[in-house]
Amino acid sequence: MLEEVERWLAARSWSAADRPLDQLLSAKRAAGTTVSVVLPALNEEATVGAIVEVIRRDLMDGPGTPLVDELVVIDSGSTDRTAEVAAKAGARVVHRDEILPRLPALPGKGEVLWRSLLVTGGDVVCFVDADLRDFSSSFVSGIVGPLLTDPEVRFVKAMYDRPLGPEFDGLGAPAAAKGHGQGGRVTELVARPLLNLHWPQLAGFVQPLGGEYAVRRDLLERLPFPVGYGVELGLLVDALHTVGLDALGQVDVGVRLHRHQDGQALGRMAAAIYRTALLRLSRGHLVRPELTQFERGPDGFVPHTYAVDTEERPPMRDVEEYARRRVA
Repeated sequence: MLEEVERWLAARSWSAADRPLDQLLSAKRAAGTTVSVVLPALNEEATVGAIVEVIRRDLMDGPGTPLVDELVVIDSGSTDRTAEVAAKAGARVVHRDEILPRLPALPGKGEVLWRSLLVTGGDVVCFVDADLRDFSSSFVSGIVGPLLTDPEVRFVKAMYDRPLGPEFDGLGAPAAAKGHGQGGRVTELVARPLLNLHWPQLAGFVQPLGGEYAVRRDLLERLPFPVGYGVELGLLVDALHTVGLDALGQVDVGVRLHRHQDGQALGRMAAAIYRTALLRLSRGHLVRPELTQFERGPDGFVPHTYAVDTEERPPMRDVEEYARRRVA
């Protein structure tokens, strides 16, 4: 590991417990900083309501200054009761297609995160995945904390253990028997090798692909957004080049429990992340931005070919509607 990264780990890695809530509220009042929390959601009726309820109870509805000023769920086309459940729990729900309607929406998480900048107003924007189970509000307060207390910090990611539950591990053994940190397979097999080889300054991030991170708006609006699975890696790499390593940080929030993807979905995720990395290395185009996978059918293995995400949205500050909104 680079000496620079070792120093960064010591200076820019924290625990959520390092900054108690009363300290964060005091810092927020003093600076006048506003905080938006965004949950991108697609068919998450089983979990999104509980997440919204915890954030409202712990960080919004108590006496005094709220830590979170707005809580928005962006529904990216759910066919279940995600929108209804989220609204009932107390979130403002906006459908992806209602945002920037002149530009047809592309499928993908990054597309939703990019569009969320147009319907939120916080100085700090905190993204939280909507499929988390046993959710703790420290996921939000932990990663927002450094941005409220240290003006030099611009981008903070959560770090955590990711146990792989028995219903997903393929072997039937309880997660406890396998120890902590068994999830994050795409991180360990794809993202971490790419970062260590090509962006070694980012080798200290424990969860570079994690969906929980908080960023100052004035940085987010300067970054391009890959529309699909590559968004987390793309934002992290581009933030490094834009503001430097010392402006980035990470906070330990404990354990992250969520729904795991099957192997083929992970393959598509890996391809999109690899493509995002290649684009940043060469700023060129893939010769064949497709991935062929195989599934066993009645007569043997059947190939299925999927397009790899190749679209990116421009920095939000370059979008006319966003510029008008900021002036207004």
